[in-house]
Amino acid sequence: MLIGTAGHIDHGKTTLVKALTGVDADRLPEEKSRGITLDLGYAYAPLAEGSVLGFVDVPGHEKLIHNMLAGATGIDFVLLVVAADDGPMPQTREHLELLDLLGITHGAIALTKIDAVSPERLDAARQEVAALVAGTGLAGSPLFPVSGRTGDGVAALRAHLDATAASLPRRAASGRFRLAIDRCFTVGGVGTVVTGTAHAGRIGVGDTAIVSPPGFKARVRGLHVQDRPAATGQAGDRIALALTGDFEKKDVARGMWVVDPALALPLARFHGALRVPSGQKPLTHLQTVHVHLGTEDILGRVALLDCQEVAPGADALVEILLERETLALRGDRFILRDAGAQRTVAGGRVLDIFPPLRHKRAPARLALLDAMRSDDPAVALGLLARQAPAGIDLDRFAASWNLVDADAEALWQRVGLHVVGNGSAATGFTAEAWAVLADKLLDALAREHERAPDMIGVERERVRRMTAAHLPRFAFDTLCGELLAAGRIAQTRAWLHLPDHRASVSAADRELFAVLKPLLDAAPFNPPRVRDVSRATGTPEDTVRQLFKRIARTGELYPVAHDHCYTAAAVAELAEMVRRLNAEHGAARAAALRDIVFRDGGGGRKVAVQILEFFDRIGYTRRVRDDHVLRRDGTAHEWTLT
Repeated sequence: MLIGTAGHIDHGKTTLVKALTGVDADRLPEEKSRGITLDLGYAYAPLAEGSVLGFVDVPGHEKLIHNMLAGATGIDFVLLVVAADDGPMPQTREHLELLDLLGITHGAIALTKIDAVSPERLDAARQEVAALVAGTGLAGSPLFPVSGRTGDGVAALRAHLDATAASLPRRAASGRFRLAIDRCFTVGGVGTVVTGTAHAGRIGVGDTAIVSPPGFKARVRGLHVQDRPAATGQAGDRIALALTGDFEKKDVARGMWVVDPALALPLARFHGALRVPSGQKPLTHLQTVHVHLGTEDILGRVALLDCQEVAPGADALVEILLERETLALRGDRFILRDAGAQRTVAGGRVLDIFPPLRHKRAPARLALLDAMRSDDPAVALGLLARQAPAGIDLDRFAASWNLVDADAEALWQRVGLHVVGNGSAATGFTAEAWAVLADKLLDALAREHERAPDMIGVERERVRRMTAAHLPRFAFDTLCGELLAAGRIAQTRAWLHLPDHRASVSAADRELFAVLKPLLDAAPFNPPRVRDVSRATGTPEDTVRQLFKRIARTGELYPVAHDHCYTAAAVAELAEMVRRLNAEHGAARAAALRDIVFRDGGGGRKVAVQILEFFDRIGYTRRVRDDHVLRRDGTAHEWTLT
């Protein structure tokens, strides 16, 4: 169990931690000389069953709230310290307010310095503390009168902490690993060491992680858990990680994260829900604030989404705009303090780390954010799926909720999503949305057949744009595959069409094409252009051009370049050549294709370039600088058909 102290300066937090553990948590020389805690301190005490109690001792001075918040990140239990002689003081109240905003409800109260007060004053202090915590997350928490100097009451408090540690369930190690860095230092013979509390997942010696931002790749050389050597650490543990990588100690600082590579997702804005504490000033739109998130303190602004002003005691949906990048996931707690870091403004939780750029205040968007308040991801996912006819990016959803693959798959099934993927990405649809997409595709084909009955069908990419322009290509290919398998659509070479649709040309066109086609067959890979066919046969040039356009609609010709048509058989052979070049060399280039196609010197590089640009245009290949790479998303197979 990880215990954090809280309370006013000079109320005996560090002295009490030493009495409980035997460790002086003040580690800095100036702390020892002045007798004031300036930064986070750490102490550990073994438990009878072999585990360890961890203590994070925080400073109590009003100017060091940022350090207190960094220490409160990830604790399981709070020990609120109040001196019996002073009673509750300003930072006692402020720390208690911050603990409430952070959602920390497990705790106990230590009434210190009882050796310095009379029994009457002790009773009065008890009543003051009871009034202070009433209505907060610590209401009803046990109170222990103690003296860190004489040791009175310390054994009873320690026994309570031991018993609580034994009964408090260990935090689940679900999700991928993430740790908020609160210290970084160098150890001779070891190298760079970072410490922090693990928020999720587990990590072990030899594992690879990312220090983000700025995105350094690191390998774990060794680790300590609760100040003891260990092979692995997990969520809820205080962990020291010895890291090796292409960085130095000066490159790493408090506020950064050590995370699983899948969670290295720096962001500069997020959507969340917050509450302004009673007694504070109203929160205004675009107010400048300090954003405390994890162990980081970043200046930012608050954009209000569902109101014009947030009154004390009220809740709101907001967008937080940060001056620099950090990491966050859905559910992370944050605290806002004013621009001068003098007072607490609000506290809340992160809801969406991938917020939209537009329509942020639309009713549907606000309804979705409201659904994201639920800790059950199925609530948000179900509504998001109903709002997303072109599908949900499931990889982003899983990352934002920190779901490992098995948990994500179980969630997709629980919500009843139709999931399609291409190995590197997955998109989810409701059954209704998937059926609507199918109907839209069929309707698009029917409309095109009515508009152009002499065309064999519609190119696949054009059908995708007509159906849902934002639909990922792999999802559209899956949709087409299902409809083809069910016989609801058909495919002729590169064209999709309804099964009963047939393109035809007039008898006169067919007769004329029979006369002209031998000219194209004579030089299949560099056929004569329209003007050359016209000259060779005496047929008017415009007549040839319009005939070739009508024949192309049936799928028997392809306009590879302007006024330059190839037969379907020639295009199929060229497609096979390009496929072989990709298989042998990883890509096709104009020079290589020219050498294959025009061995007899009957053509040149310009024609090869036109052929490759044609394949790029119709989606068979994609251009990468001078290379033409076969697409791996399901469209390439179309050109193996003759």
